[in-house]
Amino acid sequence: MAGTAGGQRIQVPPTGVRPTSDRVREALFSLLAARGVLEDAVVLDLYAGSGALGLEALSRGALGATLVERDPRACGFIQTNVRTTGLTGALVRRASVPTFLKRPTDTVDLVFVDPPYAGTEDEVDTVLGLLVPWLSADALVVLERDSRTRTPVWPEGLEAEAPRVYGETTLHLGGPAPA
Repeated sequence: MAGTAGGQRIQVPPTGVRPTSDRVREALFSLLAARGVLEDAVVLDLYAGSGALGLEALSRGALGATLVERDPRACGFIQTNVRTTGLTGALVRRASVPTFLKRPTDTVDLVFVDPPYAGTEDEVDTVLGLLVPWLSADALVVLERDSRTRTPVWPEGLEAEAPRVYGETTLHLGGPAPA
């Protein structure tokens, strides 16, 4: 981890979680820093797993992060990681991502969508559609997928950028379409 929690080790559940590789996480956060989207951002980390992406965003200047994870054991790891890093602004929610997204509360500036690679592409498309009312005007959505899966279907209201491929991982980025 970099930023204010630099050097802290994140605990990862032994099974059921596929953490983002160090190489991809480094590339992603370099891109986010270059765009200036981290400072004071409100972050939504979906399929949070260990919470590494949301916590890294907090460590690098995000104002707050809601980490959504369905698995109760993984939520325990996220809570431990929040305590260990000493980062403030993290809110852990145990829920399925589609269910959580059906009730928008606040707008967010940055969304990490990192579902299990074994998940269906249809669920990913649904989640992207459910995100639209959550997004601030200049929000950025980062979707991590296996490079062998099909390109996601971005809903009306969201515009995709060219994907970034890192070996077996592809990052799909997008945001609100200009009005």
